[in-house]
Amino acid sequence: MKHLTKLIITIMTGVFALLFEFVLEQSTWAFALIAVTGSIMALSMLIEMVKTLKSGRYGVDILAITAIIATLAVREYWASLMILVMLTGGDSLEDYAAKRANKELKSLLDHSPQKAHQLVNGSLVDILAEKVQVDDELIVKPGEIVPVDGYVMNGISTVDESSLTGESRPVNKKVGDSVLSGSINGDSSLTMKAKKTAADSQYQTIVKLVKESEENPARFVRMADRYAVPFTITAYVIAGVAWFISKDPTRFAEVLVVASPCPLILAAPIALVAGMNRSSRNGIIVKTGTTIEQMSETKSVAFDKTGTITKGTVSVDKIVSESGITAEELLLLAASAEQESSHILARSLLSAISSKTKLKRVSALDEITGMGIKAVIAGNVIRVGKATYVTAQKIEKETDQTAIYVSENDQYLGYITFTDRIRPEAKATMIQLKKLHIDHLLMITGDQKSIAVAIAKKIGISEVHAECLPQDKIAVLKQLPHSQHPVIMVGDGVNDAPSLAIADVGIAMGAHGATAASETADVVILKDDLEKVSKAVEISKDTMKIAKQSVLIGIMICTVLMLIASTGIIPALLGAVLQEVVDTVSILSSLRAKND
Repeated sequence: MKHLTKLIITIMTGVFALLFEFVLEQSTWAFALIAVTGSIMALSMLIEMVKTLKSGRYGVDILAITAIIATLAVREYWASLMILVMLTGGDSLEDYAAKRANKELKSLLDHSPQKAHQLVNGSLVDILAEKVQVDDELIVKPGEIVPVDGYVMNGISTVDESSLTGESRPVNKKVGDSVLSGSINGDSSLTMKAKKTAADSQYQTIVKLVKESEENPARFVRMADRYAVPFTITAYVIAGVAWFISKDPTRFAEVLVVASPCPLILAAPIALVAGMNRSSRNGIIVKTGTTIEQMSETKSVAFDKTGTITKGTVSVDKIVSESGITAEELLLLAASAEQESSHILARSLLSAISSKTKLKRVSALDEITGMGIKAVIAGNVIRVGKATYVTAQKIEKETDQTAIYVSENDQYLGYITFTDRIRPEAKATMIQLKKLHIDHLLMITGDQKSIAVAIAKKIGISEVHAECLPQDKIAVLKQLPHSQHPVIMVGDGVNDAPSLAIADVGIAMGAHGATAASETADVVILKDDLEKVSKAVEISKDTMKIAKQSVLIGIMICTVLMLIASTGIIPALLGAVLQEVVDTVSILSSLRAKND
């Protein structure tokens, strides 16, 4: 039976009971009606409680069941009705609060791309978004939703990415810029080329995360359950002593009425869902409430380097010619050979070429993964890649920077180095984490040690593990002592997925990161901003503080009311009314967690 249905039945019972009691003056019928409804509700709660116990958790529903039975036994049936209204109303309010707190996450589903305008031989054909194939040319009209991930081929417009990244301001898009599925186009049409199918696009990844967060309820509710056993025992002891001393069984019922467990049942989960809502408004998807608990207690944070600490978009740094060729000619040869490659360094080479410079024509091309490119340009064999691949000559001055080497007909010409820019917010992020009392910061990267150490020093990380394969990253995390856990791992690439899974909390830089990393992680940062890591920790700490406060406020108020009720000052009906006030205070306290 749904909570709202139970509430409606309880209210209808109350209406008819009032009619029998005060209009028809049939108190026996009023009592019978409330007794039947109360017994059915108590049985329903008992069944739910047994299921809870079978799942290995403890709860405090036994108090509510006992209170209903006790008040009916001493014919305080109006108090029984108030308890029923309180319980069913509280459960319904929890459902409402959870829906309200999840509003930001569920709004993603409202923007699900449904259709696309495909450009076929100069004509537009409307197709389902799920039918779009990679490299299809599409038109996105003003105000429409971008159907799949891709890049702009023609047109200039502003795009609203707020539902994806949390960025409230529209983003300007021009030719060559990427566009994400689920974002909303502005006032001008865009011609785009699809780079992913709908199923593989960013939007569907996020929708999957939303569903995952809904299907994995917050196990942190066990925090309240930890208080449940001592709270239940305390309530029974106070009620039993009051009955024993007064010799009046009504006193037992009066104590249990104000001992209702709603503050324990409602406060923690509402606070956690509210905290998840606050995170989503800040461009951070948190999958479960357990993750919030672990982040709030974090002792260590480990970072990948490329794409996490750095932007992950390298640019040409130095062009070193070691032959008669000029630096400009060396760059042009390398860029011409790499013009068909999708490698990140190839894109950087092409970006470094002036828009007025025409690339040389490639008549033959052969790419060897992990080694480099062999291209035939004007009858000459140009090799671009690792030093050992481009030439058999001994290269005296190999650089320890990220670099490619160039040769023509096996004659070594020179090399080009690249630099990966540090995120401007990286140093501020480390400072914020230290302010949050997280002093153990690590960098775990597959890059060369000299480069990793230099970058770590600039941003304030003292512990560096370089030249790590995926299994090495896992080993580093596993070797951390228990005193340095929980540990957060932050990464963005496919090679980070295993370490994100093994960490207590995995955080994926999901704006441009790999789908595998996002799916493995416990938290996904939708905006390309490393500072969101410290923000996620800050929100988690605030949320847990409010959750604990709300639970303890409810317990303290209930305990005081139980002690007062044990003296007989509070009648059962008034106690039930006061308990409603306690519930409202606890819930309102918990909802503070959604505020920035």
